[in-house]
Amino acid sequence: MTSINGAGQSNLSYLDQLKGMQEKKLQEDQKVTTGQNELKQEDFLSLLTKQLAQQDPFKPVGNDQMIAQMASFATVDGITQMNEQFGSLNSAMTSNQALQASSLVGRDVLIPSSTGVKQAEGGMAGMVKLPQALDNMMVRVENEQGQLIKTFDMGAKPPGEHRLEWDGTDERGNVLPEGRYQLKVAGLVDGESREFDVSTYANVNSVLLGNGDGNVMLNLAGFDSPFKLAEVLEVGKV
Repeated sequence: MTSINGAGQSNLSYLDQLKGMQEKKLQEDQKVTTGQNELKQEDFLSLLTKQLAQQDPFKPVGNDQMIAQMASFATVDGITQMNEQFGSLNSAMTSNQALQASSLVGRDVLIPSSTGVKQAEGGMAGMVKLPQALDNMMVRVENEQGQLIKTFDMGAKPPGEHRLEWDGTDERGNVLPEGRYQLKVAGLVDGESREFDVSTYANVNSVLLGNGDGNVMLNLAGFDSPFKLAEVLEVGKV
């Protein structure tokens, strides 16, 4: 809203002046990479003082308009403070989560991935959740190239979660080298073969604070990319 004073000059409202000042600062920020780039409380008060000093004495700003502008200022200032408090709270919560997650280092966690890591000694473990009973649950083990390594029958299983154990050997009983392998589970449902989602256990190497997005990340042995702590389905026993 714009009013014209006795001298024929344009008298912008407090909010309009603030908007113009913000746009000017944005243009300056595109050219300057350092220095202040935010409006502070002093800028609001300066604009309000200038508006009062330059207003038309025959048409002064009404009380309702003044109250509305002061309320807008209070709202903006309150939102700024609230954002700062939320930022501090988020940082504190992330640090607390990272501290708690540090106790997972060296332990196994269950992640939503059918691909797991076999160490030089031993095999791999996983978990499958069956929505219904199966007469015979078949497990397939494949290497990174998708080649079949071993199959074994776990027999009839009721609905629910079931732990998978692979001893790390092939069909002939030879111990396979360390590396990444995939566990697949299938069974007959209404006469048709159906595969089910499998999760595997992985060992936690270290804990990261993430990329400033509030997520705590876990570096897992054998995986190039970290996993979010929120993705962990289960923590293995010590």
